[in-house]
Amino acid sequence: MSSVNFALTRPLSAGRLRPYLRAVKTRFPRLEKPAFGPSKSLLLMAGHMLPLSARLNPSHRASSSSIAVAYTSAMAEHATPVAAALLKLRVNGNQHSLPLDPRTTLLDALREHLGLYGTKKGCDQGQCGACTVHVNGRRTLACLSLAIAHQQDEITTIEGLSHNGALHPMQEAFLQFDGFQCGYCTPGQIMSAVALLTEAAGKPLSPAEIRERMSGNICRCGAYPNIVEAIQHVQEGS
Repeated sequence: MSSVNFALTRPLSAGRLRPYLRAVKTRFPRLEKPAFGPSKSLLLMAGHMLPLSARLNPSHRASSSSIAVAYTSAMAEHATPVAAALLKLRVNGNQHSLPLDPRTTLLDALREHLGLYGTKKGCDQGQCGACTVHVNGRRTLACLSLAIAHQQDEITTIEGLSHNGALHPMQEAFLQFDGFQCGYCTPGQIMSAVALLTEAAGKPLSPAEIRERMSGNICRCGAYPNIVEAIQHVQEGS
């Protein structure tokens, strides 16, 4: 037997829990009846961080991530609707008014509501850096920021770096030094690189310092040496 653990961050009564369990059972028909730990009653009364341990039949090795997706989807279906708020965002020098769920992330606002697809959704957990944008000139992870928190800010995406059709020097350097392969992480890499040089305030950075300051941006293709060369080139030119 293997076990999969879930944690809920909002209170759930036994009655509210049933539809979620039914949804998981429907998605995974061979899933055995969930078994709760000895502290179930205490945690139900406390209504906080309820752990749900589901034992899996060895003949059906469903991944914990797959079950978590089904479980989360079931919770979303039973969630209480939230009224939309009219958000005013200034992006790449343009003012936008958007009726959005207050829980909408800046990343989803940019991609799904403004059509700015250059900002990528990678891990959606703030780990990969693909969603990096500039907020008031500072690099920010859009997947971890709520759009509603940036109504008074100047937001810049990769689309806003070019000027009158001319690429930003960092964009040109990435092309010149092949600082990418598949290109998925490239917008985030470039946005971080531009902000990195601003943060350095004219101080020359060594390759080791550049790698350290770019460590929040993951390139699964392994183009790191070329990325460092591109940044050094722009640094020397500026």
